[in-house]
Amino acid sequence: MNDQRAQFDALTKVLKDIYEERIPFNRVFGLRMLSLDPSSIRVRFNMRDELIGNYVKGILHGGVISATLDATGGLIASMDLLKKLAGRPLEEAEERMSRVGTIDLRIDFLRPGVGQYFVASGDVMRAGRRVTVTRMELRNDEEVLIAVGTGTYLVG
Repeated sequence: MNDQRAQFDALTKVLKDIYEERIPFNRVFGLRMLSLDPSSIRVRFNMRDELIGNYVKGILHGGVISATLDATGGLIASMDLLKKLAGRPLEEAEERMSRVGTIDLRIDFLRPGVGQYFVASGDVMRAGRRVTVTRMELRNDEEVLIAVGTGTYLVG
C-alpha cells in the first residue's frame, strides 16, 4: 500500500508540473495549484492588467474565466483518472493523462470578474471509463461566486 501511495504522490507532482509549467496557456494566466488532492482541487491566479476584458471597468475577460474553469475541470478529471490508475506503471499513467481532453464546456457568468485574485475549484459529477463530467466554480478574493461551469472530458 505504501508503494501505491508513493506512486500516487509522484503522479500528483507530475500532474502539477503539467498544469503549472508545461501547458503554456496556463502559464500565461499564472495558474497555481493551492491544493491538489482527490478531495480538494483549488487553482488560483492573480488579477493583472493583461487579463482585463472590459478596460473601462477593469473586469476580468470572459475568455480567461472560461479557460481557467476548463483547465480546472481537466485537472479534476485527470486527478480522478489517477485514482483509477493506482498500481499501474508510471509510464502508462503519464500516457493516459496526456490524452485527457475537453469534449464539452458550459460556462455561466454570474457576476463581473472583479477582484485581486480568483480561485477555481470543483468536483466530479460522474466518472465513466471513457468520459468524466465535472462541475467547477470561480470565486474572487472575497468569496463572491463569479462563474460556474460544467465540463465533459475524454479520459479513456
